[in-house]
Amino acid sequence: MLDKYLSFKEEVAVALKENRPVVALESTIISHGMPYPKNVETALKVEKIIRENGAVPATIAILDGKLKVGLTGEEIESLGKKGEDVIKTSRRDIPFIIAGKKDGATTVAATMIIAKLAGIKVFATGGIGGVHRGAETSFDISADLEELSNTDVAVVCAGAKSILDIGLTLEYLETAGVPVIGFGVDELPAFYTRKSGFNVDYNIDSPEMIAAMLKAKWDLNLHGGVVIANPIPEEFAMDYDTINGAILEAVKESHEKGIKGKDSTPFLLAKVKEITGGSSLDANIELVYNNAKVGAQIAVELSKLV
Repeated sequence: MLDKYLSFKEEVAVALKENRPVVALESTIISHGMPYPKNVETALKVEKIIRENGAVPATIAILDGKLKVGLTGEEIESLGKKGEDVIKTSRRDIPFIIAGKKDGATTVAATMIIAKLAGIKVFATGGIGGVHRGAETSFDISADLEELSNTDVAVVCAGAKSILDIGLTLEYLETAGVPVIGFGVDELPAFYTRKSGFNVDYNIDSPEMIAAMLKAKWDLNLHGGVVIANPIPEEFAMDYDTINGAILEAVKESHEKGIKGKDSTPFLLAKVKEITGGSSLDANIELVYNNAKVGAQIAVELSKLV
């Protein structure tokens, strides 16, 4: 039945059949996360880094109503050029995009769903969504967290996006039973910065150990994902006070303009980029590269255990 919906790039299909390591990648970062042509350049380099570290990249999107597992260079270019004209797609949007034969750029939640359907266990991205600041009154909580509580995919990221309420995000993940691993760090990184003031559940700096933990978790049918929080490299990290000041200013403006729901994150990230003179975009790119490298290393180790 899934053949009706899933379409695999040949390289990815062969790798999965041969039990070689594959790393899933989202496509919202291409369409909504960066301007063209920087988005395309970044997406192609991320795929290159994954290959250099021994795994096969599978950028995921929905094109003409098909769940695409692995994109060609031309498809990535097309997504990058269309930008925000492509529908930002989370769990609730997938059936609509398929039925309407539309194009959709997948968020963390949607990418996890399609990766699981395809049999991919490791996914590298920028940062996960979470509980937004002020959620105690707005109830603005990313679908990424619900997906992490249910879907058996490990997500390598630079922690939670720093525009969020990180403390409440961690509380939500704890309640949902989602392990939060710091890759060689005790403190959860906050996307642009290496520190947040909140501790992770476990500090593990070995891809081999993380792979063993993932296998044990899923062998025992302890369903749900794992957050592997990999801090931005020190040389690219932004000053905590600078970035937090920019975020507070961006959040204030989003409230004044009544921006809510799926429009919140793109607006806030764009505003922070504007306030920081573009340095936040440079940091964003470098942390994605770093996550791709670690994601590939974990996928390689996990493929040895299956």
